[in-house]
Amino acid sequence: MRRAMAWLLRATVVCTLAGTVLTSAAATCAWPDWDAFRRSTISQDGRVIDDSTDQQVTVSEGQSYALFFALVANDRATFDKLLTWTENNLAQGDLTAHLPAWIWGKRTEGEHAGTWGVIDANPASDADLWIAYSLLEAGRLWNERRFTALGTLLARRALREETAVLPGLGRTLLPGPTGFHTSPDVWRLNPSYVPLQVMRRLAAMPGEDSSWKTLVDTSARLILNTAPHGFSPDWVEYHKGRGFRPDTQTQAGGSYNAIRVYLWAGMMAPRDPLRTSVLQAFRPMADYVRKQGDPPERVDTQSGTFGPNSGNGGFSAAVAPYLAALGQTDDARAQAQRARDLAAQKPAGYYSQVLALFGLGHLDGHFRFEADGTLVPAWKSTCPATR
Repeated sequence: MRRAMAWLLRATVVCTLAGTVLTSAAATCAWPDWDAFRRSTISQDGRVIDDSTDQQVTVSEGQSYALFFALVANDRATFDKLLTWTENNLAQGDLTAHLPAWIWGKRTEGEHAGTWGVIDANPASDADLWIAYSLLEAGRLWNERRFTALGTLLARRALREETAVLPGLGRTLLPGPTGFHTSPDVWRLNPSYVPLQVMRRLAAMPGEDSSWKTLVDTSARLILNTAPHGFSPDWVEYHKGRGFRPDTQTQAGGSYNAIRVYLWAGMMAPRDPLRTSVLQAFRPMADYVRKQGDPPERVDTQSGTFGPNSGNGGFSAAVAPYLAALGQTDDARAQAQRARDLAAQKPAGYYSQVLALFGLGHLDGHFRFEADGTLVPAWKSTCPATR
């Protein structure tokens, strides 16, 4: 498969910074979608706000994704604001000592009702690993050793506090430190929490033990072995002696969590040794989109049946790179256009926006991943043409 598709090739444009033509790594690339997200969704002090909720919450996932996008955009000022807000408000002022709380906003219960602060202090491992990843890559790309050190410490803490050795599987990422070992022989897991790009990059940290490499393997099994009909579930259980089983809470449904599994798959590097297996595992999703014209909002992953509604524009943006990776360029183009058309008709919510920044940003050439998980932003090579 060629890394670039003909329909994605656009006229080359030069990067500019403050109106001056540049060819160095200090350049930035125009990314209107990021600019719009930064204006509409990130506060002046660096908080990603989900305004679809009455509590105007911020989740650690949102902070982690925004850090990644700021790095892709070479937007150091926004990156610094996001990191400072995250550390001060979600990590008790010290990311070297605390994993970030997963949700912050206007509290409505208890003695702190009516005030702003942490609503649930239990961390979310996907956010923690994305923050660590973005810090490590910011340290490398911006030559900032402080970010490298902080990312390394955060990743090590996540390894200690958010993984467990599951019998018959090995060391596996748990969704958080507490609440996911639901009984002595049962663990609750989330396939969308383990993008293989991120896991590979963390496994490549200098001086780390073999646990990270084991996590790459168990993450691949979590992704591949929980989709019997080619559709990923939001949540799954792992039972000692029985392996992966349908989640009792979500009844094997695949929806707003699982849509990210196809997104991460579509962005895998062509030379990643697991890419072919992962792409082929979810081909039924590609077949469904080609036949129906859009992705389903909900799937029963055990029966392979679908809910009545189509996914929103974010869903289309998420599956577009996956379709492109399979060589279905017309379908990928159609889903990208659907995502943009729906966003133009009605302002997209926070989650749809981040799915679009990932999916459309990747298709438009703003970033890609190498086989070892390292990030290649466009500002380090050639900027894509703006729309």
